Amino acid sequence: MPGGVVFWEESARDGAQAKTLMTADFRVRLAHETGRVFGSDGPRHVVFAAGFPAVCGDEFEAVRQVAVEAEGAVSVAAVCRGAQRDLEQAVASVRGSRHARVMVVVPASEAMAQVMVHRTAAEALQAGVDLVKRARDLDEAVAVDVCLADASRADHALMAHHAQAMTGAGAGLVVLADTVGAQLPSDCREMFRRVRAEAGRDVVLASHLHNDLGLGLANTLEALAAGVRVVSSSWLGIAERAGIVATEQLLFLLARHADELLGPDTTPWWTPPDLTRLPVIARTVAEETGVPLTVTTPIVGTGVGSISTGTPFVHPELFQPYDPREVLGIAPRVVLTHLASARVVTAVATRLGHTLDREQTHAAMTWVKERAYRTGRAVIEDDAFADYLASLTHHHDGGTP
Repeated sequence: MPGGVVFWEESARDGAQAKTLMTADFRVRLAHETGRVFGSDGPRHVVFAAGFPAVCGDEFEAVRQVAVEAEGAVSVAAVCRGAQRDLEQAVASVRGSRHARVMVVVPASEAMAQVMVHRTAAEALQAGVDLVKRARDLDEAVAVDVCLADASRADHALMAHHAQAMTGAGAGLVVLADTVGAQLPSDCREMFRRVRAEAGRDVVLASHLHNDLGLGLANTLEALAAGVRVVSSSWLGIAERAGIVATEQLLFLLARHADELLGPDTTPWWTPPDLTRLPVIARTVAEETGVPLTVTTPIVGTGVGSISTGTPFVHPELFQPYDPREVLGIAPRVVLTHLASARVVTAVATRLGHTLDREQTHAAMTWVKERAYRTGRAVIEDDAFADYLASLTHHHDGGTP
């Protein structure tokens, strides 16, 4: 489908370089849950990078398990270096799985080529063309993609020439990677624009953009604006160093703002994504990896849907860009902090089963603020406030406080 968006999901692969390790069973579960975001069209919209089989036998078996057990939920991919043995392992790990792919990492810049393969960039890229041919000879049913490492510091014309040759040799995708996450949005836009123009329409470009300067999302949007429709991302943004663009953020933006980001005549989805699945998936990834969801994590963080001050409590629609309950299935929560107004204190008390009069509300609000500053913690836990309210209302009813 022209204009269809595909997510190359990297949590299980590049996410490992964020010092996380997903079990094989969890990778299978995550692949299924990610695919379900798009219903029966998961394989059309998600390439799930299951791992790096050359790491060790356990990693090979984990990738193999995903290829077998997540078949039909997503398109499963294995990633490898540009070495014959690694390529053979990658193909073997996904062989027989429907929509299987391998991605071969090839250095594109002069500096990266010297470090990775001790060759010039032109020699490394030509070797990439040869690797595509070898992969196709190993198994014609396994699609082969090429990731051009350090594309952000490589020669555009050289990449375009070899991207065309790789496609001619049978490559499905050519991924341009900002491997070190140092690219500015204007430079990213120019890279994709020039390589796309010079490589020709037959070459399918994809993005893999790191977040070291906090620009992974902005750069991915620039790639999309340049016509790219296959984008690498990772749940919670987990990947090497500062990570890459977060799957949940990118999915949310494209689902809610496709016309503005992709153009009004674009049809990005076979099945539109179910955004209510995002918070649940994010929580499971956080639990598996130990990467926390914070109050400031966009889309899926603990602050989404929370209210702690007066005016947002009365008019929440003025203080949020979307309705969390309607869009994400996240119920609004009133959180008690030192900023609480009388309305907030009353609402939390009611939730805990207490009806306060005006005098009690004032006393409770004073207690909340004093406790916050005394403990140095902004949020007042429900248990502590419930204990205080029990004492307050008991005393009001004539009991001994």
